[in-house]
Amino acid sequence: MMKMKSTLLGLVFCAFAATSLASSGDLAGQSAPDFALKSSTGENLRLSEFRGDVVMVNFWATWCGPCRQEMPLLDELYSRYGRVGFSLLGVNIDDNSSKAMDMVSELGVSFPVLFDSSKEVSKLYEVDAMPVTVLIDREGTVRYVHLGYKPGYEDKYLDQIRSLLRE
Repeated sequence: MMKMKSTLLGLVFCAFAATSLASSGDLAGQSAPDFALKSSTGENLRLSEFRGDVVMVNFWATWCGPCRQEMPLLDELYSRYGRVGFSLLGVNIDDNSSKAMDMVSELGVSFPVLFDSSKEVSKLYEVDAMPVTVLIDREGTVRYVHLGYKPGYEDKYLDQIRSLLRE
């Protein structure tokens, strides 16, 4: 009986995980929801202003270890491809933007960081994991959604960015 309960709980958990993992991924092929958020420089940035560029939107939080690991690698991509039609927007979901600014400063990140303390934009993008990385083509269509981060994901990002820039 105990074994059956744990198997059932495992199946329920897997079904829940598959559902939550699929939710952000369902955005692929759809128009990217537009948003405007205050940036670390104090100005408001709107996603639609980047139409014509390949845009990466990376949702992150200071308490997320994989986010901390990924950010310097994303900054390298931004530095490398920013001059050829690639933009990166880091969307922080912390309640306290000063913690986010401390982390950005500590890591030396140069891409624009936006603050979604109300979590409205994360809800638009169905973010239920950390980090979530969304790649949007020049026409404003979500092409790829990546949930979480493990070493090596940046190679996928690089291939996908190059492919979208060639389109």
